[in-house]
Amino acid sequence: MAHASIVIVPGWRDSGPGHWQTLWAERLPTARRVVQDDWITPTRAAWVAAIERMVLEAPEPVVIAAHSLGCIATAHVSEAVARRVRGALLVAPADPERRAVLNDFAPVPYARLPYRSIVVGSTNDPYCPIRLTGAYARAWGSEFVRLPDAGHINVESGHGEWPLGQALLQSLAGDERVAASLFSPPLETA
Repeated sequence: MAHASIVIVPGWRDSGPGHWQTLWAERLPTARRVVQDDWITPTRAAWVAAIERMVLEAPEPVVIAAHSLGCIATAHVSEAVARRVRGALLVAPADPERRAVLNDFAPVPYARLPYRSIVVGSTNDPYCPIRLTGAYARAWGSEFVRLPDAGHINVESGHGEWPLGQALLQSLAGDERVAASLFSPPLETA
C-alpha cells in the first residue's frame, strides 16, 4: 500500500508540545517536519528553501500540513517544486504585513496553487482577519473552512489532536488506501 509523505510546515516560533502539528509529526510514520535555523526572525528564502528541499526529498505523493506563517511560506514555493505536491492543508494563515519581523514574507502570492488545497480560518484569529483568510483561499483556489471562534487553531485555543484537521488531511491524501493509512495504527505482524 502506498503512503502519502506528509510535510509538516510550522509557523513563526515553531509549533511546540501539544500542538496538533507536533502530535501529528510524532504519530504519522511518513511525516517529516520542516526545521528552521531561526524561528524568531525568519527569512523567506531560508524557509521556502527548507520546504522545497523536504518536498523534493520525499517520495510522492506529498501532502503539506502548514500552520500560520508556514502557509505563506508554502504559497511561495516554486511552481516546479509545487508540482510534486498532491495537496496542502493550510491552517490559520498569517498576515505577514501585521508584524515588521514577518515583512520578508510579503507580499503574499495571490496565484492559484497547482494542487488541491484547503484553507482553514477562524473568525477570531488574532494573527489574520477572517476576510483576509478568505481572500487567500479564493486567490489560491482553495476550499475554505471557516471555524467560529477557534482562535489561532493552536494549543492556546484548545486544538491538540484536532480530529477535524486529521479528516481534512486524509481527504487531501486522495487515494482511499493512502488516506486510511495516515492515522491508522500500523498492522502488527505475527
